[in-house]
Amino acid sequence: MGFVSTVLGFCGFSAGLSAGIVIGYYLFIYFQPIDVTDPKIRPLVEHDSKSLERMLPEIPLWVKNPDYDRVDWLNKFLESMWPYLDKAICRMVKEIAKPIIAENIRKYKIGSVEFETFTLGSLPPTLQGIKVYITEEKELTVEPSLKWAGNTNVTVLVKAFGLKVTMQLVDLQVFASPRITLKPLVPSFPCFAKIHVSLMEKPHVDFGLKLIGADLMAIPGLYRFVQETIKNQVANMFMWPRRLEVPIMDPSKAEKKPVGILHVKVVRAHNLRKKDILGKSDPYVKLRLTEEKLPSKKTSVKHGNLNPVWNEEFKLVVKDPETQALELTVYDWEQVGKHDKMGMNVIRLKELTPDEPKSLTLDLLKKMDPDDVQNEKLRGQIVLEVTYKPFREVDLPKDINGDVVGKAPVGTPAGGGLLVVVVHEAKDVEGKHHTNPYVQIMFRGEKRKTKHIKKNRHPRWEEEFQFVCDEPPIHDKIHVEVLSRPPSISIHSKEHLGYVIITLDDVVTNRRINEKYHLIDSKYGLIQIELQWRTS
Repeated sequence: MGFVSTVLGFCGFSAGLSAGIVIGYYLFIYFQPIDVTDPKIRPLVEHDSKSLERMLPEIPLWVKNPDYDRVDWLNKFLESMWPYLDKAICRMVKEIAKPIIAENIRKYKIGSVEFETFTLGSLPPTLQGIKVYITEEKELTVEPSLKWAGNTNVTVLVKAFGLKVTMQLVDLQVFASPRITLKPLVPSFPCFAKIHVSLMEKPHVDFGLKLIGADLMAIPGLYRFVQETIKNQVANMFMWPRRLEVPIMDPSKAEKKPVGILHVKVVRAHNLRKKDILGKSDPYVKLRLTEEKLPSKKTSVKHGNLNPVWNEEFKLVVKDPETQALELTVYDWEQVGKHDKMGMNVIRLKELTPDEPKSLTLDLLKKMDPDDVQNEKLRGQIVLEVTYKPFREVDLPKDINGDVVGKAPVGTPAGGGLLVVVVHEAKDVEGKHHTNPYVQIMFRGEKRKTKHIKKNRHPRWEEEFQFVCDEPPIHDKIHVEVLSRPPSISIHSKEHLGYVIITLDDVVTNRRINEKYHLIDSKYGLIQIELQWRTS
C-alpha cells in the first residue's frame, strides 16, 4: 500500500505541475494587464533642454548652448602642457605667497610657514566650451566654462609656540565661468596690454582639508560653512562688474602714441643733376618718417628748374625719436611713366636738440650706404630747416586704453587739434571682377590710403591716420571710400566697392566715435571707423 500511494502521489504531482505550466502559459499569452502600455519612443531633437539634462547630466555646454564653441584642441593642448604648467603655476603661487606669509608671521608671531609639497596633480582643467564676444572696441572678450577636478596635494608645515602642525589640501574641485578680456589690443607682442578677469556667477569650490591626518571637512556643519564663505569672498572680489586686472605691459609704450611733432621747412635745392635728355628736370621732394606706414608728404613740382626754391612747411607726428629718422627723396616729375629719383638723404631725430631750430644743407646721395661708390658723384644739395618739439610731460596721457583720448601734440595751432582716423575693418565688400580692398581717405584736400588686402570680402586693416588741424573741423566732412586694386596682370581697372561721408561735428563734441557705417553704393557692405579729436 505504501508503494502504491507513493506512485500515485508522484503521478498526481507530475500531472498537477504539467497542468499548472500549461494553464499559466495560456494566461500569460492571452491575458495582459490593463495598466501596462507600450513605451513611446521619441527622437532626442524633440526633447526640451530640461529633459535632455535629466537624461544626459554631463552633456557638454557647447551642445546645450549654441553660443559656446567646442575647444577640444585647447583641452588637448592643456593636457600636453599640464606637467609644465603645473610647475610654473606652483612656482608663481609660491612667489606671490611669500610676502603675504612673511607679513602674517610677524603679525601673529608664528615661527615659520613652509610648503612641504605643492602640486596641482596630474589632471588638467577641462574647458566645456568657450564663448567669444564681438565688440567694436580694441579688445578681445572670451567666456570659457571651466571644470577642474584635480588630484592636488598641497602640504603646509606651520611652526608656532614650539609646536609643529601639518595641514594638507587635497582633491581640489573648481567649476567656474570667468569672463576674460584682453585690452587694449596693441601692435606689440603679446598684442594686449592688460588682462581683466571677472566671474559671471558664484564658483563651485570643493576640497579636502586634513589637519594632523584628520579630515576637517568631516566635522558636521563645517563643510557647508567653508563652502559658503569661499563663494561669498570670491564673489565679493571678482563677481562682475568687479574684476581682477593683471598688467602685462605699459600700453603707452606698446601703442607708441605720439610724443612730439617734427616741423620741417623745405627751403631750396642747389645744383641738381639733369635727368631729362631734352630740357631741364621738374624736381619735387618726398619726405616721411621711418617706421611709419603713413603716405609720404610732397612738395609742389618746380618745372624746368635745377635750383628750385620751395619754402614749404610740413608737420610730422613723432612716436619714437630714438629710432625714427626723417627720410628725404628728390624726384624728377614725369607726366608719363615712373618718376626718376634724383637723390636722397636722412636726418636721425636723436641728433636733433629738442625745441632748437636747425638749418641743414645735405648732400643728395644715390643710396644710403656710405661706402657705395655711386655716392661719390655730386647730385646736388638740399637746404632744410627742422625743429623737433616734444610733448611736455604734463601733456602725455597717463593711462591709455580704448576709452581714453590722448592730447594733441605741443605745437598744435591754438584752437586747433589732431584728428585721428582709425580704419578698423570692413564686412561684405565685393567687386565685380576682383576683391582686393583698400581704403582711401580724403580730408581737406589730403589723401591717405591703407594697404590693400588680396582676395578678402571681410578685410581688417587696423591702420591709423592723423591730420593736424588749425581749427576744429566742426563744419568739415571726411570722405572714406573702399576700392579694389586689380591684380598685377589684369585687363580690369580698380573698382569702387562703396563709400561713406562722415560729418565731424559729433567727434569734436564727443572727442571719440567708434561706429560701423553702411557703405553707399554697396549692397551689404559695412565699414568700421574710429575718429578721435585731440586738443592740447
